Amino acid sequence: MFKRALLPVSLLIFSMSQSAQARDYISVVGSSTVFPFATVVAERFGKSTSFNTPKIESTGSGGGLKLFCSGIGVDTPDITNSSRRIKASEFEQCQENGVTEIIEVLIGFDGIAFANSLDAEPLELELSDIFLALAAQVPNPNGGDDLVENPYTQWSEINPDLPDIDIEVLGPPPTSGTRDAFAELAMEGGCETFDIIAALEETDKELYKAVCHTMREDGAYVEAGENDNLIVQKLQANPDAMGIFGFSFLEQNDDIVQSSLIGGFEADFDAIADGDYPISRPLYFYAKKQHIGTVPGIEEYLTEFTKERTWGEEGYLADKGMIPLDEDLRDETGESIRALETLDSLD
Repeated sequence: MFKRALLPVSLLIFSMSQSAQARDYISVVGSSTVFPFATVVAERFGKSTSFNTPKIESTGSGGGLKLFCSGIGVDTPDITNSSRRIKASEFEQCQENGVTEIIEVLIGFDGIAFANSLDAEPLELELSDIFLALAAQVPNPNGGDDLVENPYTQWSEINPDLPDIDIEVLGPPPTSGTRDAFAELAMEGGCETFDIIAALEETDKELYKAVCHTMREDGAYVEAGENDNLIVQKLQANPDAMGIFGFSFLEQNDDIVQSSLIGGFEADFDAIADGDYPISRPLYFYAKKQHIGTVPGIEEYLTEFTKERTWGEEGYLADKGMIPLDEDLRDETGESIRALETLDSLD
């Protein structure tokens, strides 16, 4: 890691240039959800240009941003994929470690599927059902204005229209952008439907976030790592279990698993694109402008990712399950990227 506080700026740039020249390929880390999209772009980029195929690693959004923000130079990645926007704390960490010129690329949208095996009936859920199934603390089912440790063990205890099966949900760990997005969109979306918790948002925002985002740890929610394939295998083995993963992975495995209905909508292309499916999110990647000109191909890779044939409505990423930005937003984002504009703040 290069430490700005110990090196003059000119020496820092020289050191980065010398070390970065030792690597002749783009290093990409980050989100398991963005991984398949980045991989197909990297493969096409390697075949259609004179540059080497970028190396893509699936580390999770949080893990990728930690690596990305650790500094500049050959021992750090050039790009990180993320299934959420960079957090203020991560942006500050980048700045402190000399990663001061960050190019943000919004590439499209994804839905988070709440799915089960095709050997079982799909569930019809509301966000409030998901919160009651997975939260560490829930409103007291016996009445009153207090919160209690989650007592629910079966779906039918939450809603009599749901089946008499144990609550078992396989999902990503805290380092995953999918987990972050699920907590914000599904858990908090269900959390705020309860007056006792919604009131906390005005009186104690930290407690409100803690109640809404904290998952139970009694075995009903099982962290399955960053490997979505493992979740699908376990859903095959246990048709009563549910799994959480991105829409593109659901689509790739639609001969094995199926989406639950959330608020009356399945996780499908049209419902996500129209904004009807309630658990959907933006997808990003972040690039170091400071590595452009030292690690070969970065600017050209950005161009390939944002061509109409790549991320457009008829592009090959849509064929892989990514929900495209609308045309105006693609044009606006593309212009910003071609100008190599960087993030000054997260406003």
